[in-house]
Amino acid sequence: MNLLHLDSVSSFFQIKLLFPLFLMVGIITSPALAQNRPKQLREEILNSQKEAETKSAKSTKKKELSKPQTVLPPLTPVMPIVNPLENEKATLIYLENSETVTFDKFLNPDIQVLKGNVQFRHENALMYCDSAYFYKATNSLDAFGNVRMVQGDTLFVYGNVLYYDGFTKLARLRKNVRLENRKTVLTTDSMNYDRITNLAYYYTGGKIKDEVNTLTSVWGQYSPATDQALFKDKVKLVNKNYTMDADTLKYNTKTNIANIVGPTHILYKNETDIYSTRGWYNTSTERSMLLDRSLVIHKDGKTLTGDSIFYDKKQKYAEAFQRVILTDTVQKTTLTGNFVSYNENTEFGMANDSALLVEWSTQDSLFLHADTLFTFKDSVYNAARAYYNVRFFRNDLQGVCDSLYYSARDSVVRMYKEPVLWAEDFQITGDSISGYIKNKKIDHIRVLPSAIAIQQFDSIHFNQISGKEIVAYLDSNQLKRVHVNGNAETIYYPLDEKDSTLTGLNKTQSSYVVVYFKDKKVDRIVLTNASNGIMYPLNQLSGGDIYLKNYIWLDYLRPKSKKEVFLKISRQPAARIGTSSLMNTTVNQSSSENTERNSRKSPGMRNP
Repeated sequence: MNLLHLDSVSSFFQIKLLFPLFLMVGIITSPALAQNRPKQLREEILNSQKEAETKSAKSTKKKELSKPQTVLPPLTPVMPIVNPLENEKATLIYLENSETVTFDKFLNPDIQVLKGNVQFRHENALMYCDSAYFYKATNSLDAFGNVRMVQGDTLFVYGNVLYYDGFTKLARLRKNVRLENRKTVLTTDSMNYDRITNLAYYYTGGKIKDEVNTLTSVWGQYSPATDQALFKDKVKLVNKNYTMDADTLKYNTKTNIANIVGPTHILYKNETDIYSTRGWYNTSTERSMLLDRSLVIHKDGKTLTGDSIFYDKKQKYAEAFQRVILTDTVQKTTLTGNFVSYNENTEFGMANDSALLVEWSTQDSLFLHADTLFTFKDSVYNAARAYYNVRFFRNDLQGVCDSLYYSARDSVVRMYKEPVLWAEDFQITGDSISGYIKNKKIDHIRVLPSAIAIQQFDSIHFNQISGKEIVAYLDSNQLKRVHVNGNAETIYYPLDEKDSTLTGLNKTQSSYVVVYFKDKKVDRIVLTNASNGIMYPLNQLSGGDIYLKNYIWLDYLRPKSKKEVFLKISRQPAARIGTSSLMNTTVNQSSSENTERNSRKSPGMRNP
């Protein structure tokens, strides 16, 4: 079963850094995606089970009489005499036919020895054999050779030996036993058939075969009236497409539904393993309901578990509910949520209700959450979307946005609608943020328009770079340089090389700026010729001088841990600085206050 064959997930999960998580998310707008039916399979499977349980038996099967034989075993002792008239519910066994009837009036006068085309009748059951001992006083018989028992026009039982008690209506058949009920055949070496409860059971190994499956077990019980069978001890169901092994299994030969009531293993050869302790499987339609944290393992390394799993093998569509965990051990990713669906034919997958994607290919795992995650095919390329309230966390990288899209066609991850990206003490915002993947790593990040990158120096001072477009280049996930194209503006605070205190504020304007980084700090800034800059002493700054036009500090939105990706935080109206209390802070401060604040060994910017 290709339940977990998520090629679309596998491809983009290979991305090792921020954006591999993005691959799982979004809203699909292509027409092909409209054909999917999330959250419908469960209702269809449950309804089909009810319909199957109400099906009536219509087919019949008749058998010809076997040729009589005349071989008798040694005479057995007479059983204790019981008067059948003392049991008001008891009915008598009648001898219908026998070629010869003998008895020994001295040794066993109550035992009739019958040979040749022997036939008995007890209520609506007829019994045939080659020879028999008839115990009239005890209302019982022993039949031998070509034994056949017929009840109604649908039930036929065969064997070499029959011990039948008319009082208890218990038939004990031995050697080459076969029971036929319409299109169901039970074979065993020893079987008891209780006509009162209409139950046949074996205890030394047996087999039941119908039009769809063959089931074997050490102990088994079958009801011809209800078509229900119960198997215990070394149970095995064999189908042309799969096998099922269990310790205990219930099976209906009319509906072909196997009820899982104990540890069960379903194996699709060279494809899928299913482990379950409770549920049911329709072996005819190949639809199943698996409960109690059942586990599905695919040959390509994917596993799926959940409180309940509904699977349609023929349609190759699955739905899983509550505490769902989908793991890819090859790509080292895990997708969780309270609802996950996947269509193997269209390769469309969806997860929602606490959906979370974890990428754990390195020691530093990445956690991504969105209201809904989608995976699908964009032509022949894998693609994914995350839609609404996207939040992700890794120790060195965090981000939020409204929606996210990834396609393997161009290996680009795109963040839309008020995206924010944090890397250590840097914050990047813009109308859209795109991450370009090369060799499974982030090569560069492009932000436009209204792009701004902010580095926090302390609670008041922030280094800032803005422009129409920002392109940030990375090496081994470390920021190396930033290019600002169009209307480039910078605000940064140079440090005194001796004591690392602030020396002032440097504000520049240019059409193009390149900022180089070293050891996670600004190393130098290169401006074009057509530029201007002013250095302001700290004591001459006003509140408006220390922020660029589109500055906004959004640290309160930042996920601080993997648990915080599930937080629902509304974005507040734009503020000049991070907290309202800082709005009233006076920029001009005494030299002693500056010295105390600037004594922190925080990274800063210096003149080129």
